[in-house]
Amino acid sequence: MRTRLLAATLTALAAVSLAACSSSGSDSGKATSAAGSPTAPAASATAPSDAATPAATTPAAPGSDPAAPTAGGGTGAPAPDAGASGAPAPSKPAPPADAGLPAKPGTDVTAKLVSALDAIDPAIVGGKPDQAMDRARNQCQSMYQFPKDKQKLADLANQRFTSADHPQGFGPDTATKINDALLATLCPPSR
Repeated sequence: MRTRLLAATLTALAAVSLAACSSSGSDSGKATSAAGSPTAPAASATAPSDAATPAATTPAAPGSDPAAPTAGGGTGAPAPDAGASGAPAPSKPAPPADAGLPAKPGTDVTAKLVSALDAIDPAIVGGKPDQAMDRARNQCQSMYQFPKDKQKLADLANQRFTSADHPQGFGPDTATKINDALLATLCPPSR
């Protein structure tokens, strides 16, 4: 009789301690049962031997180690995939904030860009080649970010390339020509 009670108590304690060891996030440091209440060895020792508790009859509590051997000799863990290396797949890194922004060009590239923009409309540069170059570099970055959205790129060119006579930009046709000139002279190839 005492042997059964002792065996049932030890089995229950083993199941509870396995569950406590395999669970994470317990800040109190106390072992808890599967129901979440603190274990009480004295209470289980006074339990009648005829009334078997579920923890005493169940060899493994919920949350037990899935890699522990089962009755069939295998483990409860799923078999690893033959092609898996065990390491998580690398995530795609985010592009840098300056992706697509060309470096400040030399005088020869600046002259080529100014010439191309002046051929479209001399008011685009308006005698301010440095300002036109800054706007062109920013437009190149937008072309890198939105390579297939021609409408958005034309809208952005209209917002960037303005003058006193054209405060709302030079229109969609001229904006498309500006984008083509930038691709031909300054912007790196899009993705």
